[in-house]
Amino acid sequence: MADAVEAASERVVQVRAARPVSGTVIGEGLILTAAHVLPTDEVTVVTAAGERRGAAVAGRDPATDLALLRVPGLGVPALEPGAEPRVGELLLAVGRPPHGVQAALGLYGRGAPTRGPGQGWLPSGAAPFPASSGGALVGADGTLVGVLNAGVRRGELLAVPAGRALRVAALLDAQGRVPRGYLGLSAQPVHFPDAQAGSGGAGDGDEANREAAQWPRGPRAGGPWERGHRAGPGRDRGQEGGRGRGGPSGPRGPWGPGGWRPGGWAQGGRVGLTVVQVDPAGPAAQAGVMVGDVLLALDGAPVRHPRELLARVQDQAGQTVTLRLLRGGQEQDLPVRVGER
Repeated sequence: MADAVEAASERVVQVRAARPVSGTVIGEGLILTAAHVLPTDEVTVVTAAGERRGAAVAGRDPATDLALLRVPGLGVPALEPGAEPRVGELLLAVGRPPHGVQAALGLYGRGAPTRGPGQGWLPSGAAPFPASSGGALVGADGTLVGVLNAGVRRGELLAVPAGRALRVAALLDAQGRVPRGYLGLSAQPVHFPDAQAGSGGAGDGDEANREAAQWPRGPRAGGPWERGHRAGPGRDRGQEGGRGRGGPSGPRGPWGPGGWRPGGWAQGGRVGLTVVQVDPAGPAAQAGVMVGDVLLALDGAPVRHPRELLARVQDQAGQTVTLRLLRGGQEQDLPVRVGER
């Protein structure tokens, strides 16, 4: 462990901005750090050898709270990215506060949330320490697992996964920003009971939605809006642009504060998103998506909530995705080129 920390610490610098934070070297003269502590575009970095160098902010990404710094002639080797951690692995959070290198040991005890608060962030299992943001989360072999951030969730030290952090860095280096993808539609969740799910070609044969039939039967079988949802299904309508409420607050609704909650509906059936509005100038309209279509899957994987749809397209600006739609009782695949904003 000590060897891994020592090797990683040589590639972690101190960033002096609004308050001291750390920075992780990810390329020749390129450093990733936390964006929320950089009020200006000119900062100073201090290397492990004590050298002070001026750095310029090449770009910021609000979604990941990452900023890319350029430091000409830095001369510090980059941390090599490693494999995604597995539950049960020991991880090391390495930072460089003003008093010197500091490390914290964590256990990767749960996977990264796929929806809801903290979606896409790695829980390091380590305790936050001063200037830990921007530091490196490394595995026991010393390879980079993620870039740390102590400001996402109070009392926790999370990390942007290394793969995503490096993709963001590449875009910031090339364009100074990270384009965000969108489809240009609004949708609300819809559930098809077994009797309807099997009609019009929407039966059990679709692997992308088969898992919907595995959720356990709840105490009541009359649908998600009977109890625990005070305003009916219309209140849960979310905009693909991220304005969805996130779900009912009651104990029996299908969505909790963290996203989908299994068991909220009766066993069986399928879940999708009913398109309730389409931006006439947006990518979805140009591809032929219509109000009343039911979105069942995106690139073969089921979609059950507007926020999930947003999360899955926001990093695919300019790419073509395939929507599985239910229209007039028939399923069809529709390619859509994700827009950029």
